[in-house]
Amino acid sequence: MWDNLFLGSPLSAKKTKYTFMTPFSLISSSTATNHQLIEVYQSDRGILYQGDCLNFLNALPDGCIDMVFADPPFNLGKNYGKGVNDQMKAQEYITWSKHWLSESIRVLKPGGSLFVFNLPKWCIEYGAYLNQQGMLFRHWIACRMPKAFPRGKKMSPAHYGLLYYTKGEPAVFNKVYTPIQVCRHCGGEIRDYGGHRKKLNPKGINLMDIWDSPDEVWEDVISSDRTEETLWTEIEEIWSDIPPVRHRQHKTRGANELAPIMLERIIAMASNPEQIVIDPFGGSGTTFYAAEKLHRYWLGTEIGDIEPAVKRLTDLKNGKIEEWESARGKKKVKIQQDNPKQLDLFSYQ
Repeated sequence: MWDNLFLGSPLSAKKTKYTFMTPFSLISSSTATNHQLIEVYQSDRGILYQGDCLNFLNALPDGCIDMVFADPPFNLGKNYGKGVNDQMKAQEYITWSKHWLSESIRVLKPGGSLFVFNLPKWCIEYGAYLNQQGMLFRHWIACRMPKAFPRGKKMSPAHYGLLYYTKGEPAVFNKVYTPIQVCRHCGGEIRDYGGHRKKLNPKGINLMDIWDSPDEVWEDVISSDRTEETLWTEIEEIWSDIPPVRHRQHKTRGANELAPIMLERIIAMASNPEQIVIDPFGGSGTTFYAAEKLHRYWLGTEIGDIEPAVKRLTDLKNGKIEEWESARGKKKVKIQQDNPKQLDLFSYQ
């Protein structure tokens, strides 16, 4: 079966000039030491530090980053290891969040993108603050939360929020296409597209703020590799195919982590190859893994256990590619062949 995500060409490629810069010149060894950052992994494309997120962000110069992704602790009292307090008072949590949000804005280039993943109750606070700071709201992307359960006198939670802001008009926005969603049982199309089905572009319609189709990112798709029956739709604002990594056999650490398909989608949409992506809450290394696969430079830090991230990056270097089977959350590992295109194009068995 074909992978089901196609990335079109950048909308702004002809309008924007970029200054080429790598992450290796942004934080010197002395600066890292002064900010209590310990380098724990380095590849040809990025550096992972162990240290506090604010120390990491403070070490970066103004306006040097193309994209920031942040998945902070949700303040739910979970155990993220030594040095992480995930049970602050609400106002304390918001104040701390404003600090790292301010630093994230500072390090972004004009036109750079900021993504923040959290519970809706905190996304509301983040959005209000980002609006006050002059950031440009782009989308509230809803990532479905499968298998939610009732919580007292509240509706069952059904999604996490993924805020998407830019520092002014976006310098990069790549259209991402996904196949038209069909029923896995009967094969019929799930939506009728308001009677405009015959007018759809062969590549599809635009990425929507419900994300509900793709599994993997394609950067270079050769038309002959797709059958005429493959029909594509641009991705939406509700993403229902992002599996929560809950199963012990798939998790690389005790706390929650994100599936790589989510970060591949975000990075493909809001950055171009050779640009710089950072993640101040490195976790299990999902952002860095996706950046490596999609030929972006990257920097990041994790205050807690860094072994899961180092292992994920080491596995990728050794040719082990993680593949996820949509919302069912089944993970497969594929050994990469000696073919450079394999970084961009995968297929499931």
